[in-house]
Amino acid sequence: MGRGQPLAVALMTTAFLGAVPAAHAAVTADDDPIGALLSGLGPNQGPGPCLPSGEDDPIGILLLAQADPGAGGGSDRPLPPLFEKAAVPASPLLQRAAAAEPPPEPQPAAASPLFARTAAAQAPPPPLAQAVLPPAAEPEEPRRRPGRRETYEPPVTQRNPGAVRAPPPEAFPRDHLPVPDRWRLVEAIGVRSRWFDPYSQNTFKGDRPIGLGLGPDWFLQLNAVSDTLLEPRAFPIPVGAQTTERPGSIDTFGRSDSLVFAQTAILGAGLTKGSTAFKPPDLEFRVAVGLNYNYVDVPERRVLSVLPTRPSHRRDGFVGLQEAFVDYHLRNVSDRYDFDSIRVGIQPFSTDFRGFVFQDNQVGVRIFGNRDNNRFQYNLALFQRIEKDTNSGLNDLGQPLRDDYVAIANLYRQDLPLPGLTSQVTVIYNRNREATNIQVDHNGFPVRPALIGDLRGRDYDVVYLGYNADGRIGRMNLTASAYAALGEDRNSIFTSRPAKIRSFFLAAEPSYDLDWIRVRASALYASGDNNPYDDVERGFDAIQENPQFAGADSSYWIRQTIPFAGGGRAVFLNGRNGILNSLRSSKDEGQSNFNNPGTMLLGAGGDFDVAPAVRISTNLNRLWFADTTTLRVLRQEGSIPRSLGWDYSVAAVWRPWVNQNVVLRALGAVFDPGKGFGDLFTNSGGDDRYYSILLNAILTF
Repeated sequence: MGRGQPLAVALMTTAFLGAVPAAHAAVTADDDPIGALLSGLGPNQGPGPCLPSGEDDPIGILLLAQADPGAGGGSDRPLPPLFEKAAVPASPLLQRAAAAEPPPEPQPAAASPLFARTAAAQAPPPPLAQAVLPPAAEPEEPRRRPGRRETYEPPVTQRNPGAVRAPPPEAFPRDHLPVPDRWRLVEAIGVRSRWFDPYSQNTFKGDRPIGLGLGPDWFLQLNAVSDTLLEPRAFPIPVGAQTTERPGSIDTFGRSDSLVFAQTAILGAGLTKGSTAFKPPDLEFRVAVGLNYNYVDVPERRVLSVLPTRPSHRRDGFVGLQEAFVDYHLRNVSDRYDFDSIRVGIQPFSTDFRGFVFQDNQVGVRIFGNRDNNRFQYNLALFQRIEKDTNSGLNDLGQPLRDDYVAIANLYRQDLPLPGLTSQVTVIYNRNREATNIQVDHNGFPVRPALIGDLRGRDYDVVYLGYNADGRIGRMNLTASAYAALGEDRNSIFTSRPAKIRSFFLAAEPSYDLDWIRVRASALYASGDNNPYDDVERGFDAIQENPQFAGADSSYWIRQTIPFAGGGRAVFLNGRNGILNSLRSSKDEGQSNFNNPGTMLLGAGGDFDVAPAVRISTNLNRLWFADTTTLRVLRQEGSIPRSLGWDYSVAAVWRPWVNQNVVLRALGAVFDPGKGFGDLFTNSGGDDRYYSILLNAILTF
């Protein structure tokens, strides 16, 4: 390029800019990128040295390629004839711009960075300057604070008037694979499931409709659980001269070692109507049967049977019906499937998060549901208690139902009082009318009335008012319970007169997670009766407790039953899988007793996930009587210390496939008696510690 050519390029570019009609402003930057760059000139500068040269302005070179090199013009003249004779036709974008109406008032535009060296003087912009101005941006929707929305969009209603029948299969391409329903998509691509594999698509686990002419929305669920338990243990065993296994030995307590083996199988089946992925079932039928075989070997006679002629070991088996209910979906009360349902029959139920007052499988009717997008849940239930088999603890429908009713009303609220914490308020009414019902268990021991105090039958009414919380506060997990028991006992075992029931219960278990470690603390207080003769029973007792607390079944005190000798016959200080010192004849078959010494517990523990499949848990609990007045009266002793002792336990859980189908557990616990326990129990061997070992295998399908 010659030296004179840059000046010519600049002059011709200026002539072209002045010749473009003002209507070119209708062309946008998206339609004409070259025009967009040209609009950066700003106000019309006219010819002069401020314009970039051809070497700096490749766009000007492209424009001059459409015109004769000698053309030029002013800023307000039309295109010269030379442009009309150009060999290259004008751009369609320019033709559209020429036909557009000129804007009423041209607006100035900011200078483009490409032409930053143009003169700073401002003048009315050329018509082309508005060609690439973007449309005015609409104001953005104001940002709102994250969180749940108070209002929601109305539901989308789809209507298809005049719809036609779907095309026949031959109308579709041959590379499409027809399937009977959406649950069998995996089969269409060649994946086959096995009936014994619960993790693949399995008709027996409710993954596909059962068919059999029931319709497309009926599902079958089968489940089986095998629970195998081997438990060597030691606890105080009372004996007498006429019942000892060793003739010539006379003592209040005999040898303490014993062995328990138990095999339990639960077989269940459920038939459900409706897709339950996002809503409750429309209809459900459920049945579960428990089968138990147990073997027990103890060192003394009259422990397993009231008859001294029976040996000190026993084999027993039983079959019980644990579930048999119908669940019917009454209605949905919102578009997000808040609902009301009713369930009738033998069903599981727990009145609180940890099973402190009532947790059992009993026959009854229950209405339940939720509100406010599942933030509220409620239960209204009425149960009549079933007699239990003595040695297995399963439901025994071969006996009449008990005259013992439990009515429950509770309400749950999520994120109350703090986010992450669920609160529950509950009212429980227990009506017992078994004063004239004499019940003897399968081993021949009387359980109603209990052989303690005046040995008379009792009726009572008691109302439990409770508050329970479960969840987290920040990084701390928390479970807490508080109950007050108010009512009337028609016959106090100490006075044979009616007595008021006024007792209370408190428990809390906070825990904190540190990576793979969880540390926790436990505290419990159940009030005791401080005056058996004042016509007020202040000892707290539950209806049917099964606490998941302070180490649960790895704890010696919770797992083992300690007999109470000297103040009653066939009466126990506490119950198996129970934490309260209630002085009942049986946790399963006996009546509640509010004349008891109460319970205090402080504990600490930790869970250590040493591997994805292995967890180690440890617990250390310190136990006391809340008040020993009742024990002193029954044992006719002047003083009994409150200290029960120390409970040490460790548990290892191994899930070899990192799921719940195979769970292997090994538990070990040692109880170191305190002064109060030593005052009540002294065995012939002089044992100063007791132990419990548990080997357990749970297989689930």
